[in-house]
Amino acid sequence: MKKLFTAAFMALALTASAEEQEVKNTTEKTAATIEVPQWVKNIKLSGYGMLQYQGQDPEGAESNTFNLRLMRAILDGKIGDFDWRVQVQGSNVKGPGEATVQLVDLYAEWVRHKALRIKVGQFKRAFTFENPTHPITQGWYSYANVINALAGFGDRTGEKSSGGRDIGLQVQGDVLPDASGRAWLHYQVGVYNGEGINSKDADNRKDLIGGLWVMPMQGVRVGAFGWTGSRAAVGEKNRYCLSAEYDKDEYTFRTEYLHSQGMGANAALGDKADGWYVFGIVPVIKSKLHAKARYQTYRDNKEWNRAKTMYEVGVNYFFTKSLQLNLEYARVNDRTIANPDKHNYNFVDAQLDFRF
Repeated sequence: MKKLFTAAFMALALTASAEEQEVKNTTEKTAATIEVPQWVKNIKLSGYGMLQYQGQDPEGAESNTFNLRLMRAILDGKIGDFDWRVQVQGSNVKGPGEATVQLVDLYAEWVRHKALRIKVGQFKRAFTFENPTHPITQGWYSYANVINALAGFGDRTGEKSSGGRDIGLQVQGDVLPDASGRAWLHYQVGVYNGEGINSKDADNRKDLIGGLWVMPMQGVRVGAFGWTGSRAAVGEKNRYCLSAEYDKDEYTFRTEYLHSQGMGANAALGDKADGWYVFGIVPVIKSKLHAKARYQTYRDNKEWNRAKTMYEVGVNYFFTKSLQLNLEYARVNDRTIANPDKHNYNFVDAQLDFRF
């Protein structure tokens, strides 16, 4: 009997071993069959949401509301020497002809050399320091009014809100590196349709935008930008921007002046507009609490009789790197309001921003 049990046990063991080897062979064959390409492994999904409460009290036009400022889902990837991005936005704020959900970025960029990178598709225009700044790290309830009006957001020309983007081709690079490898000079130049996102060129005349800045020390940039082009509905536009920034160790200071020549959607305002802003954001508690102040003015006819000026203060609190609360108060002087007794009013904004 003992010999019988021993023989049976050995038979079962041999059978189990054979089955295990067969499963292993099958798994290895399957794994070899469905090997994932490297470019697929390089794909990264991310995104963010921005939830907002906003109130203001101009006499006779008081308002307060909760708002879904932005939701974006982003796919980034790399194929060989090319980086690519697809970004989709959802918002309940519509501009002229703007869809609630829309494609905002779709581009590929050849990045083999730091001194020469080539980007094609739909992406941020090469104009101003503030335009390419991430909406969350930008730190305020919105980009400065002059940026919104003259850098392709809700543009003065009547172009639909495009988040500072257009369709085209851009060449850029960092050159003149020092001993540590940090570049002293950055250049960028792009040619675009001139009509904003998701739009073909309507007049067959391209916009040309360029920027050049020096970086004399870590965190410091001083630069200038130029823009010449046209929009089918209003004709020629010529713009320039002067910029300076310090951004290091959670201290951010930036100022820009923008000037525009060319008719806007409202012909009664003439062919000139300008504006500027200056702000500072400083850490009160490192990586936890920042205090901020900003002064900004936008003149949609380059005259003081239609200047809108905002004096803003606030704080940004970081629960984690991926979750923050931004609070802001502003005193507004808006001379576009006809009644001079109603020029001044209060403005508040609170936003809860998260990333994933």
